[in-house]
Amino acid sequence: MKKPLGERLVEEGVISQQQLDAALQRQRLRGGRLGHNLCALGYLDQKKLQASFRKPPECPQTVEDTGLDLFFISDLVLKHTLFLGDFTLAELVDRVKLPSHILDQAVEELRREHFVKVKGASLYNKSTYQYCITEPGIRRASALLDVSRYVGPAPVSLDDYRDMVDLQTVRSLLVSQERVHQVFSHLVVSDRLLRRLGPALSSGKEIFLYGPPGNGKTSIAEAIAELFPGGIYMPYALLVRGEIINIYDPVNHRAMEVKNGGNAYDERWLQVRRPVVIAGGELTLRTLDLDFNPITKYYEAPLQVKANNGIFIIDDFGRQQVDPQLLLNRWMVPLDRRIDFLTLHTGMKFEIPFDNLVIFSTNIEPQELVDEAFLRRIHYKFKVDYPTEEQFENIFRQVCQLNGMAFDKAVFSYLMDQFYRRLDIRYSACHPQDLVEHILADASYHGYPPVLTRESITAAWEDYFVRI
Repeated sequence: MKKPLGERLVEEGVISQQQLDAALQRQRLRGGRLGHNLCALGYLDQKKLQASFRKPPECPQTVEDTGLDLFFISDLVLKHTLFLGDFTLAELVDRVKLPSHILDQAVEELRREHFVKVKGASLYNKSTYQYCITEPGIRRASALLDVSRYVGPAPVSLDDYRDMVDLQTVRSLLVSQERVHQVFSHLVVSDRLLRRLGPALSSGKEIFLYGPPGNGKTSIAEAIAELFPGGIYMPYALLVRGEIINIYDPVNHRAMEVKNGGNAYDERWLQVRRPVVIAGGELTLRTLDLDFNPITKYYEAPLQVKANNGIFIIDDFGRQQVDPQLLLNRWMVPLDRRIDFLTLHTGMKFEIPFDNLVIFSTNIEPQELVDEAFLRRIHYKFKVDYPTEEQFENIFRQVCQLNGMAFDKAVFSYLMDQFYRRLDIRYSACHPQDLVEHILADASYHGYPPVLTRESITAAWEDYFVRI
């Protein structure tokens, strides 16, 4: 198991044992995270603290360091050579993401088995050797592809993955009041809600957003994702009991350029922005389990694994095709213990970290969706209600400004009197954007600049609302 943060910082010489003891004493008296208490006492600054959670994985020096055995590496290399044809060690390094001295051992093993051979060399140096696959090698590689068609970077071990997730935990991040206000500055959100959101985000605990539709729950959840800058290290794939699980997903993960000062690191891990995975009505129990592809014969990781060390937003909760209670039952253990259990198609189960900041967003009343036992596990519940008239006007002004259209107070008053008050319609935070989009579309079609007038807002209203 990975050592606690305090012990690691002492071993690395970042703080002394006496400083750790003082911070632990302060934590017992005042609560909060250890890192926050170390910073409050002046023993650490936030940059040093965050750097301790972003250490690149060490480059393996031996086959044992990879967590794999030489035969597995050799088989993976052989599958790559089938598609490469002629190849060099450098080309293998680029594809398999292991150091050349380890891949050299794998290639030598393949040469002894007569699966590959040296075709030529420009110098008497292994780095210039040109290899090619042999006929027996082609037959062997084809047989390996029948077992698993995974031909990508070498996977990492489950133990190494657990350690790295623990090191980069989303709960290590410090959230300041200034940063919260900065991230939410583009939204019209009440100060009261921001004051309550701040401590919730700083705690790293689950959040339940509920309230009427169209009032910014999804926008708030997405803004929360911007609070956590920087990157994490994520493996391309895992090896679990001989089975490969693909984790990196370009749809949900944004790769970053590694800035490591030229130092070697384990390239089976790539640096990505902290994940933000959003699931809506398409979420089912199946998407929360391993997906075994019978054609490729390897697994795709479920959404919560792809969201590890990041944020998992469950949007429109209660609108899924499966009973909400079944989904909630599936979440009980992960939310309680911060671990999940997945099952291979062989029936074997294994434990994997669950390090997500989970945000539930719904426009259904919580009492209709969940029982008391589940609500107890969600530490923070916030109602995102209809905006006040003042907030509604601020949203309208902001939308007009963002779309390059002048806000006209007189036209806005006409909208309020003629439609909202006369027809007794509640303000929704989504209305300004939707109405302005109608005006923009109409102006674009007819070839004139968009202007907020009584005529344009009336036409937009009639096109948007069912009743007038």
